[in-house]
Amino acid sequence: MLTPTAWTLAVDAYDMSAGRLGASAAAVLALCGVAAGWLALARPTGRLGTGTGRLGAVTALTAGLVALALGGLVAVTADGGLGTGNGLGGAYVALLVGLVAAALGGRALARTRVG
Repeated sequence: MLTPTAWTLAVDAYDMSAGRLGASAAAVLALCGVAAGWLALARPTGRLGTGTGRLGAVTALTAGLVALALGGLVAVTADGGLGTGNGLGGAYVALLVGLVAAALGGRALARTRVG
């Protein structure tokens, strides 16, 4: 049987702790960065940029780097392991997707400089 102190340590499945909120924000930002990077690579002179598509590439790179930083911060400061409600799983997702966003943004930025 659980003691009352054990009940206070457990995070409910639907509660938004600071770690979960930070990891979710980082993951959403990383997904936006992937979308911007994908569009910058697919249509370099489209809506995201004027002429060279540089704005979309910089947006994707910045979003990816910020998501990497925020996901890393949540991963380092998480008290428990996966499934404890501290946002560690979301932080790992944000790190992975942020890395993809930064890579897409960097590639799109390099492409605009060459051409």
